[in-house]
Amino acid sequence: MYAIIATGGKQYKVSEGDIIKVEKLGVDAGQTVTFDQVLAVSNGELAIGAPTVSGATVSATVLREAKDRKIIVYKYKPKKGYHKKNGHRQLYTQVKIDKINA
Repeated sequence: MYAIIATGGKQYKVSEGDIIKVEKLGVDAGQTVTFDQVLAVSNGELAIGAPTVSGATVSATVLREAKDRKIIVYKYKPKKGYHKKNGHRQLYTQVKIDKINA
C-alpha cells in the first residue's frame, strides 16, 4: 500500500515505515503530524483524487528538524570581473510514515 502526498509544494510517494525529508514543518521531535493532502492511494487498486482523495490521511512521526547539506550558488559574468559566491542550507523536517488511512 502506498500514497502520494503533497506538502511544502512537493509531492512524495510514501509507504508505511518510510523515512522522508520534507520542507520545515515547525513541529518538535516526537510529535505526530497528519498530512491531509493525499493525491492518490493504492491498496490493490489506485484511487486518484480530484484534486485530493476525500477522507484519506497519512499519519507520521517527526524524527528531527535539521539543515540540509550546503548548496553553493556562484554567479559569474565573463570579461567583466564580476563574480559572487553564496551558500545556502535548506531547513527540513525528517518524518517517519506510521499509517496510511484510506
